[in-house]
Amino acid sequence: MSQLSQKVLLELLEAKRFGVEYQPIVELKTGETFAYEALSRFKSAHGEFIRPDYVFAALHDSPLLLFQVELAQKKIQLEHLSKEQKVFVNLDQDAFYACGQDATENPFVQLIEDNCRERVVVELIENSEMSDAIMSLSMIEVFNKLEIKTALDDLCNPKSMLSVSVLQLVEWIKLDRFVLKKRTDSNFMVFVSKIIDFAHLTGKKVVLEGVESEGDVLFARFLGVDYVQGFYYRDRFLNYEAY
Repeated sequence: MSQLSQKVLLELLEAKRFGVEYQPIVELKTGETFAYEALSRFKSAHGEFIRPDYVFAALHDSPLLLFQVELAQKKIQLEHLSKEQKVFVNLDQDAFYACGQDATENPFVQLIEDNCRERVVVELIENSEMSDAIMSLSMIEVFNKLEIKTALDDLCNPKSMLSVSVLQLVEWIKLDRFVLKKRTDSNFMVFVSKIIDFAHLTGKKVVLEGVESEGDVLFARFLGVDYVQGFYYRDRFLNYEAY
């Protein structure tokens, strides 16, 4: 199903069928797990997994519900991983600002502070909406002032837009799995290589997502990225289920 019925969504929220899957981010030079990305997971009453994008798409119709679910998810994601382990977490712009503009009182900021800001990297997604890009920039400025690291997620996804201002402010760049699909497109790869060059010249680190095979790892080395992430490292995944 591509959409959630109101009944399924309400049952999901009331029962708090939330979980988290920690996907390893691996350093190419050493082959060691550097950090984990916390991925939201949801289940139906029948035990079937529900795609997170379907859940969040439905929640965007209600900013307050979106805020509540996003905050509940972040609590699970930050509190069920050792505080010695670095963690990347996605944070929805609409959820972040649903509780007001005062960053000092923002529950997400307080949650990150309580869970050791030095180990957290906040991922922001830019899509085709200009308003989202503006909110992303505003969020990054807030986190930079608080010395909380940020990443631009899904760069090079065909549905995303690119904000030069946002690109300049983040410490991490995550290349979408679409890069692997377009590896034979010479014009596209010129753009990708220049993004990687820009990142390294300005002190940023680059992660290639969607790595699923040894060939993908070899291609990541060819590109010169710093880290890789994907199902190739499935044996290193960690899970917490609260369904």
